[in-house]
Amino acid sequence: MEYTVQKLAQIAGISARTLRYYDEIGILKPARINSSGYRIYGKKEVDRLQQILFYKELGLNLENIHEIVTSPAFDEVSALRDHRDKLLVKIEELNLLISNVNKTIASKEGSINMSDKEKFEGFKKTLIDDNESKYGSEIRKKYGDAAVDKSYNKIKKMTQEEYEQANKLAAKVLETLNEAFKTGDPSGELAQKAANLHRQWLCFYWNEYSKEAHAGIGQMYVADERFTAYYDKDQPGIAEFLRDAILVYTGLK
Repeated sequence: MEYTVQKLAQIAGISARTLRYYDEIGILKPARINSSGYRIYGKKEVDRLQQILFYKELGLNLENIHEIVTSPAFDEVSALRDHRDKLLVKIEELNLLISNVNKTIASKEGSINMSDKEKFEGFKKTLIDDNESKYGSEIRKKYGDAAVDKSYNKIKKMTQEEYEQANKLAAKVLETLNEAFKTGDPSGELAQKAANLHRQWLCFYWNEYSKEAHAGIGQMYVADERFTAYYDKDQPGIAEFLRDAILVYTGLK
């Protein structure tokens, strides 16, 4: 079966403008242009669109998706299996959160007693699974399985107070970093304060701190565009500025 832009957009739940944009950037070209000048999509293009939308749901940006789906080594069946595995992980995370919410409701209604540890169990599990899903491959390659697993175990043992402190510190890092960025000096007082706060935040998740590992993660913020996008979402250049501040802080510049 063949589809026009409007028809395919309708069944896929996206806008016609999105499909036209995908054509412009070369990630999804139509099968042909008919005599009236309309883009026409066939089964191959529908399957490609499905893959694109799967990857978008998993949080990848269009540049990465383009690289994946246009690679000569791209295997649709393997990709679908990978999507399925990641969706099963998400289902497990959601089920755990639902269970946690149900327990909290029951606790509020007085039918059960729920400890603070139980309240945060689901959130910590989700944090670990989400991090593993998004960055597991990179961080395990860079730091090794043992170091990553130790970090996850530390998160599992985190108390409510520690969890709250870590979140407050993460917000403080970003706040200080944004102020420091305005100075344009990664070696300045504010930038070095941000780097120090960043070290403190890391120590909530790392079992051991080293200047080399700190500098390495700063480099990864720039090398991996997913990290760059997180820091640069409000102000482009923040990730690179943080990396430079960390290199100065650790003396490894």
